[in-house]
Amino acid sequence: MASTDTELAAQAARQRAWHSRNFRLLVTGGTINNLGGPITMVALAFAVLDLGGSATQLGLVVGSYALAEVATTFFGGVLGDRVPRALMMQGAAATSAVIQGVVAASLIGHWSSIPFLGVTGVLSGVVSALNGPSSSAMTPLTVPESALSAAISIRRIAQNAAQIIGYGIAGVLVAAYGSGFAIAIDAVTYAVAALCFSLLRVPALPPSPRESMLRDLGTGFREVMRHTWLWLLISQALIYHLFFGGVQGVLGPIVVGDHFGRTVWGWSLSALMVGFVAGGLLTLRWRPRHALVVGTLCLSLTAAFPLAIAFSPNAAGILVGAFLHGFGLEIFSVWWDLSIQQNVPVDRLARVYSFDIVGSFVMRPVGMAVTGPLSTLVGQHTWIVLVGAIMAGSSLLAATPRDVRSLVRRDET
Repeated sequence: MASTDTELAAQAARQRAWHSRNFRLLVTGGTINNLGGPITMVALAFAVLDLGGSATQLGLVVGSYALAEVATTFFGGVLGDRVPRALMMQGAAATSAVIQGVVAASLIGHWSSIPFLGVTGVLSGVVSALNGPSSSAMTPLTVPESALSAAISIRRIAQNAAQIIGYGIAGVLVAAYGSGFAIAIDAVTYAVAALCFSLLRVPALPPSPRESMLRDLGTGFREVMRHTWLWLLISQALIYHLFFGGVQGVLGPIVVGDHFGRTVWGWSLSALMVGFVAGGLLTLRWRPRHALVVGTLCLSLTAAFPLAIAFSPNAAGILVGAFLHGFGLEIFSVWWDLSIQQNVPVDRLARVYSFDIVGSFVMRPVGMAVTGPLSTLVGQHTWIVLVGAIMAGSSLLAATPRDVRSLVRRDET
């Protein structure tokens, strides 16, 4: 009977979320946007190479986007709590449509250059940073609180599925029509997303005293530090990206490519994305009372991918490890978002998410930079095993503090 009641409650929550016009617009815009993003990532790499760029120049172009995004995310968090979030998302999507349209025109018209792509990468990173915290903090404004958990799951499932499709068709589009045409599709997806976001009609944020940007950011920092579970798991994200970033971006393609072929590495990334979708589908039905600690324990499954790279004798083991990585990470991500959105005041949510975003990605380029020298020093196999052990151990350790174990999800009956 309890299981039936839980399933009925979950089904009712899904229906309440999807009955919200604002939520449907949010999911539609975000999903279409996520369809175009992977296409540009693939197309941009080939565009740089077609212009005669080296691997180092490609790294600089891609890195310019990431660096600009990290550098301006805090600013985006402050604006997301000051300016209507729907307006922030609409403006960012419209601006990105223009930027990507210009990049596409430069490639189609054969007047592009590697420095030009680097500059537009910086602009794209800045716009993404301004949009990110507002986008993450938008869900609670579009659904009743009783549907928040289902809304988070649905939104993430849709966007992850769109990324799988985007990655799947990106290579075909680039090969058939060229990088410029592929990036033009991304520009169109941004324009459609901007239209969806312009139709959002959500409640205004509670009025708050207007202070300097630095003071507003300080308020967000104090909100993060007020919750032990919050700053502790942001610290865990630093560790995760510091170590796994290098395995995914540097050692994984080398080791898997050498032993099983480059095709298997592409399959493994697809399996990881399928794990994301499977984990999201599970969270639509599974409603644990202590969701945060359950998600943190599931986060230890991310160690399966590096350990499979180190020990698996065949390609199937690599794919299973990648799937488990995505599966565990997605369960954690849904319960993590729910914990933040249920326990942080809505008028501080964007600033808190800015700290979460920076904490998630600021160490990734560092990890990619040090992975090569450290793996050379201790050996590639040893380093990958060590990374897996750190990922599993740090996740299990993060689940032990009382603040993580005792946090209870709010009743959504």
